[in-house]
Amino acid sequence: MRVPRVRKPWRLVAEVTALLVAAVVAFPLYWMVLSALKPAGEVQSTEPRPWTTHPSLAAFRRVIDQEDFGRYFLNSLLVAGTVVIASALIAFLAAAAVTRFRFRFRTTLLVMFLVAQMVPVEALTIPMFFLMRDLGETVPGVGLNTLGSLILPHIAFSLPFSIWMLRGFVRAVPESLAEQAAIDGASRTRFLWQILFPLVLPGLVATSVFSFISAWNDFLFARTFIISATENSTLPMALLVFFKDEGNDWGGIMAASTIMTIPVLVFFVLVQRRLVSGLGGAVKD
Repeated sequence: MRVPRVRKPWRLVAEVTALLVAAVVAFPLYWMVLSALKPAGEVQSTEPRPWTTHPSLAAFRRVIDQEDFGRYFLNSLLVAGTVVIASALIAFLAAAAVTRFRFRFRTTLLVMFLVAQMVPVEALTIPMFFLMRDLGETVPGVGLNTLGSLILPHIAFSLPFSIWMLRGFVRAVPESLAEQAAIDGASRTRFLWQILFPLVLPGLVATSVFSFISAWNDFLFARTFIISATENSTLPMALLVFFKDEGNDWGGIMAASTIMTIPVLVFFVLVQRRLVSGLGGAVKD
């Protein structure tokens, strides 16, 4: 006869704790979607309830019917996609360089990456505003009121974290692989892209999630650098339309926030397997 397994008390406690933490984390998302589906009277009620008996899509219609909402969505997608691809490639090459090669000021460069992570973004916003203004006078497409003014800062801010994280993955790849590839006649470039890149791919996915979220949800840079060219605004700027002097449209705000969350969830679903392996560790010898 098969003897039923008895769960250990500590494991049961751990599972219950994990469920409670998951519920606490998921509750704001549930409330956001619920508020987007509630009629206006229920959203503004002084006695809020965690359910609705009359769900409505009116708030989503107001968001979608908003002028230039589709353009804002495409702008956000373009900025986030460019930041993810560019930062991943640059971080991979930089991590391989600082890990596989020995050169002067290598340690100083790594320390500078750490220092860059410690500086608050808000403290650099005003200097970067003047930098983008001056840069736009010499380099077309990257000045104020352009999408380039959003792409470049996000690439710069995501690189230190990405390089530090990928450095551990590159270091975990055995040196013997490079030696065997050289013996078989593979060039350094071939080893870099055909051998090292696939092995470091889980780490690239993990860093790409960080880059995508920071670029997709950005409001500070979009508000600061996009001054008059509203056609280059991103999706977070669309939320401002629902903040009005006569009263905020909380249904529209929650509906727009829900729509903004969908691409992030889709991105997570597409990369979840790589993300788990990337956060769990690298390659074993």
